[in-house]
Amino acid sequence: MWITGAVLDETDGRMLALEAVELDGPGPGELLVRIEAAGVCHSDLSVVDGTRPRPLPMLLGHEAAGIVEATGPDVADVAVGNRVVMTFLPRCGRCAGCHTEGRLPCIAGSAANAAGELVGGGRRLRRATGEPVHHHLGVSAFATHAVVDRTSVVPVDADVPAEVAALLGCAVLTGGGAVLNAGRPASGEPVIVVGLGGVGMAALLVARALGHDVVGVDAVPAKLEQARALGAADAWEPQAAVERGVRAPVVVEAAGSARAFETAFVLTAPGGTTVTVGLPALDALAQVSPLTLTAEARTVVGSYLGSAVPARDIPRYVQLWRDGLLPLESLISDRIALADLPDAFARLAAGTTLRQLVVF
Repeated sequence: MWITGAVLDETDGRMLALEAVELDGPGPGELLVRIEAAGVCHSDLSVVDGTRPRPLPMLLGHEAAGIVEATGPDVADVAVGNRVVMTFLPRCGRCAGCHTEGRLPCIAGSAANAAGELVGGGRRLRRATGEPVHHHLGVSAFATHAVVDRTSVVPVDADVPAEVAALLGCAVLTGGGAVLNAGRPASGEPVIVVGLGGVGMAALLVARALGHDVVGVDAVPAKLEQARALGAADAWEPQAAVERGVRAPVVVEAAGSARAFETAFVLTAPGGTTVTVGLPALDALAQVSPLTLTAEARTVVGSYLGSAVPARDIPRYVQLWRDGLLPLESLISDRIALADLPDAFARLAAGTTLRQLVVF
């Protein structure tokens, strides 16, 4: 079938353009999904601006939800008509990484993502010329339809709106998981979140839903007001937070920069844990004091996709949302059309948005 998608092509100076591409039907263990909503995330922007090199041409988009329209052979537990959350790291369930309860990524899924392929092998997208188009993180959701592996989706009930479901696939898994799975604050312990974009604000919301006071830290003053509106006990610019001696036993860094990581480390209390989920440039370096790690019994934890097992964690976030404790709709700053993606990336780069959603 022919679909319309947002393809990044290095031959045009990393130009992102809408074009018609051919999409194969689902193979064994795969699904054809009609995309309903897709979030615009820094992981997409990092491919557009070249921060994280990926094989091109590539159809972008990795945080999404949609309706299953067809299933391939060997898919027995997902039916046509089901709404699914699409997650950007498939899990084979058999490798050493999949046996760590989310701490390490799936080996096969990571290799497929790096190659721009599906975990079942190969690509399902091509241009009219026959040139293959790579998949973005096994999803490629900036399109009307996608073919994905069964291990890249988690079904949700029909009462979960598509816009909420889309956020569960990246922002909430990553930010929320940094608190729930990696930081694991004790009951009543405060949490600091450094970097108040979509992932950071999701961390804030999940921490609040779990009963923790949260302090937000960001260099953009408007984000501080947004954090307070979403329930932060307080919010500070980085230098002010350092000077005021703001500290917490669990600090989440969600900005994806070396400087933000250094700030998060400084704000971590003795005996505490600094959790980093941001993805900085490949050559970014941060400085920390080894003496501080030893003398204050500190821990630094790297958390990819919030150390999540999506099939385990998404139902928990859905229940928090149903209970009125996790107002995910408040993360949506703009609803846009597929053609608006270039402007959306510019706003994202400027730090003026939380989550922009492409709504189909």
